[in-house]
Amino acid sequence: MKLSDSNNKELKEKILKGLDLTFKKLLKAKRQTGGIFVFSENGIIKKVKAEDVEE
Repeated sequence: MKLSDSNNKELKEKILKGLDLTFKKLLKAKRQTGGIFVFSENGIIKKVKAEDVEE
């Protein structure tokens, strides 16, 4: 099934909005429990407190 360009744009926008909402929900939960996020940047592991992450 091939989607048109307008359908692709709509789908992409919906997915990005869902990811944004999910991250905000995760951030809120991590802040309540005093959690941390663990990221890998260029092979280097970084730990960031949830309270230090901007929305």
